[in-house]
Amino acid sequence: MIRINLLPYRAAKKKENIRRQVSIFFLSIVVILLLVFWHNSYLGGRIESINKEIANTREQVAKYKKINDEIAEIKKKLAVLDRKIDVISSLEADRKVPVENLDGLYELLVEKRMWYTTIEESSNSFKLSGIAIDNQTVADFMTRIEKSDSFENVRLATIKQYKMQKNDLKLKEFDINFSRKPKMNKSAEVKK
Repeated sequence: MIRINLLPYRAAKKKENIRRQVSIFFLSIVVILLLVFWHNSYLGGRIESINKEIANTREQVAKYKKINDEIAEIKKKLAVLDRKIDVISSLEADRKVPVENLDGLYELLVEKRMWYTTIEESSNSFKLSGIAIDNQTVADFMTRIEKSDSFENVRLATIKQYKMQKNDLKLKEFDINFSRKPKMNKSAEVKK
């Protein structure tokens, strides 16, 4: 019978197997290193692009912040101008009120029977002092005030006799308190 010694082939096969495994191991390490390097490069590129985007965004934020600051400054100036316009409008409306009040009081005056000595106005209330020929004239004057469209809440504060030294004439000195009716808005007038 023939004997074949297969041991050296097995040993050679075993060596070849080990060499192949070592080659695969080193090749896998090289492939892994290449993949790690590629991934690192890819991530580095992404980080760089994101940093550029962040820088661009910061530039835009700074630019828009400057614009927003300018807008805020303009809004402040507009608010100041609006307040000034409101004050001017208020002054414009209020400058006519004393003239209207005096005109209204002049129209209510009982001519040749009475005259005013003082007229005091504080906000919408009036204190009027005057001299009249008799009590009936004071009563007529108070009735005129009550019936007027401009005034309300008429109250006689005092009435006293006043004697003129020269003519020995006896007159009535009076004080009347009343208030101005609130003006209706145009929208309220339209509803009526």
